[in-house]
Amino acid sequence: MTDEGIGMRGITIRNALTIDVEDYFQVSAFAPYIPREQWSARACRVERNVDRILQMLDMHETKATFFTLGWIAERYPHLVRRIVEGGHELASHGYGHQRASDLTEAAFSTDIESAKKLLEDLSGHRVKGYRAPSFSIGESNLWAFDCLERAGYSYSSSIYPIRHDHYGMPDAPRFAHQVRAGLLEVPVTTARFFERNWPASGGGYFRLLPYAMSRWLLQSVNRQDRQSAVFYFHPWEIDAGQPRVEGVNAKTRFRHYVNLHRTEGRLQRLLADFNWGRMDEIFLSNSANAPIVQTPELNS
Repeated sequence: MTDEGIGMRGITIRNALTIDVEDYFQVSAFAPYIPREQWSARACRVERNVDRILQMLDMHETKATFFTLGWIAERYPHLVRRIVEGGHELASHGYGHQRASDLTEAAFSTDIESAKKLLEDLSGHRVKGYRAPSFSIGESNLWAFDCLERAGYSYSSSIYPIRHDHYGMPDAPRFAHQVRAGLLEVPVTTARFFERNWPASGGGYFRLLPYAMSRWLLQSVNRQDRQSAVFYFHPWEIDAGQPRVEGVNAKTRFRHYVNLHRTEGRLQRLLADFNWGRMDEIFLSNSANAPIVQTPELNS
C-alpha cells in the first residue's frame, strides 16, 4: 500500500469498499429496453463476476461490503454464503432494483423488509446496511429513512451529494451523519473543489477518468478532509464480454460500456494503493460521534 491513505498525523485511514451486486441487464439505464418480466430469460453472469471479485479481494487480503439484490440472492443462495464465509459484509440493495423514488412509501417498505429477511435467512447474519438503487433517496422521498429505521437497518448509503441527470442531492452532507435516531446515512464520496462536489467514488466515473485522477480524488478526501471514503462498483463492470443490449441510445451505451476492459486492472491498483474495509466496521463503530442532521419534513 502506498501512502495515499495516510492522514495528516501519519495514521492510515481505512476506506469502505462496496460492491452493488446486480447483473448487467438490471441497471436502471436499461429499464426502457429490458422489461423486468424478461429478466429470468436472460443468462446471468453475476455469479462468475462476483467469484472473480472475491478472488481479487482474497489476493489483497481485503474485506468489503456487498449490497446485494434480493432477486440475485434468491437465485444464487450459495453466492450469498460465499460472501459471508469470506468475512465480507452482506447488505441490502432492495429486492428488485426499483428506485426508491419510483415507489410509494408502502411499496418501498415491502421491498426493503422482504430483501432484509431473505438475506438474513440465507446468510444467518443480521443485515445492517442498505443502498437504494441508483442512489434514489433525495429531497422528494426522505420518508424512506423512516421506513429503513422501522425495518431495523442501522445505516444507509443511498445519497450521492452531486448534481446528476438521474440522481443526486448536492446540498446533502458529504460525510456520515445521523438522519434518524437509530439510522446513519453514509453518502457516496465526493471531493470538494471550486464550491462544488465532484464524484470521487467509482462507477462510470472510475471507468471514464484516468486512474491517476481517481486516485488523486480519493487521496484528497483522506488527506485534506481526513475522512474515510466510500467507493463502489458493480460486478458487471469487470465483464467486458457481457452481451450488448440492442437499441440503446448513444448516451446510455457510452456510460455502460466505456472502458469495461480496463476496470479489473484499475481495481487491482486501487486495492494496492489504499487501505480498505467493510462499511459496518468503519462507520458503525464511530456512529455515536456522527453529526445529527435534521431532514426537512415533506408535504403530504
